[in-house]
Amino acid sequence: MRRVAITGIGLISPLGNSCAEALTNAMAGRSAIRRIETPWSDRLSAPLAACVSFQGEEHFPPPRLRMLDRVGQFAVVAARQAVGAARLDAATLNRERAGVFIGSGMGGAQSNDEGYLSLYRNGSDRVKPFSVLMGMTNAPAAWIGIEYDLAGPNLTYSTACSSSAVAIGEAWLRLRSGDIDLAIAGGAEAPLSFGGMKAWEALHTLASEDPTDPSASCKPFSADRCGLVLGEGAAVLILEDWARATCRGASIHGELLGYGLATDASHITRPTVAGQAATMRAALRSADMAADAIDSINAHGTGTQVNDAVETAAIKEVFRGRAYGIPVSATKAIHGHLLGASGALELALALLALRQDVLLPTMHLRVPAPDCDLDYVPNEARRGSHARTVMSSSFAFGGTNAVLIAAKHGADDPGSARGA
Repeated sequence: MRRVAITGIGLISPLGNSCAEALTNAMAGRSAIRRIETPWSDRLSAPLAACVSFQGEEHFPPPRLRMLDRVGQFAVVAARQAVGAARLDAATLNRERAGVFIGSGMGGAQSNDEGYLSLYRNGSDRVKPFSVLMGMTNAPAAWIGIEYDLAGPNLTYSTACSSSAVAIGEAWLRLRSGDIDLAIAGGAEAPLSFGGMKAWEALHTLASEDPTDPSASCKPFSADRCGLVLGEGAAVLILEDWARATCRGASIHGELLGYGLATDASHITRPTVAGQAATMRAALRSADMAADAIDSINAHGTGTQVNDAVETAAIKEVFRGRAYGIPVSATKAIHGHLLGASGALELALALLALRQDVLLPTMHLRVPAPDCDLDYVPNEARRGSHARTVMSSSFAFGGTNAVLIAAKHGADDPGSARGA
């Protein structure tokens, strides 16, 4: 089996539209969660979101922009960043051995919402000519493939909140087996429409506004946690065959070591300890790693009462007594829940932080919770950690769980992270 290098990362996120900016804000624990002001925000019980500062007109000519939903805009620009960071020359790529693997839970949600409003509220008999193209869940992946003339597999994964983690993991499998040599993999989400936010509100999973600081409304693993806050954005990684990457002199961010996929298969919304633990163990097996080789964990950590308690129990189930000594970070506290794009964003941030010997903080953890008693790196980044590996978890409505394991690249060979 071939090794898989991570050679480029691109981010369009609430924390910033570059790796450097997003990492700086993540390490500082600066929350991007805000009260939103839209024509319909006063109709939300808690008008909170983590928004991206982004103008499509700055990146696309008008004819292209008319065919791109906001989710597609995010995906293409993040891919451009990742390709540039990897110093890829599209002209030298074997187009049939390069693929695109993108995850999105809701696809072109804003375009779909606008079309419904036009028809059903405003009484129009027409919608935008490109409504179908803008609303398709596979549109972001398709546009990336068109951008770089890639004729290999072009696949979209829609498994709710684990979508981009699944996309990255499935790309890893194709690379590892030798089916392809390069993959553009990640996720994109733009769910901040009126209809979308009202739908999430109806599930009673959204956080209420913190009375003293709206930006602190998402509180993963804290006893006073009360729900998630929606976010938007995209994260894209360039994955390459290790030998190819080193041969062309690529700068390697790290190595993707393992991928676990399992399903709760018990309830459409309620997670299970058994399902999450099984996914973590599957990732360890695929990486041929012992649990002792995991130095840090990026938690799914949504800030809901049920999810955080179940995830804590699953970590204990897999790591036993050592669970209390593994630092666990939950960055949704500051960038919100990007749904299908969360897994890619969080893996990228965790890996970028590891390269700086930093463990990212879990912000707004004010009140210890009896059912959440691990080391969550509370409220302040931990520097000088010397951690080399991270297990990044994404758990989803529908029960599809995905876990990725990665190691930073440094003086030591990343392959040495594997244990017996």
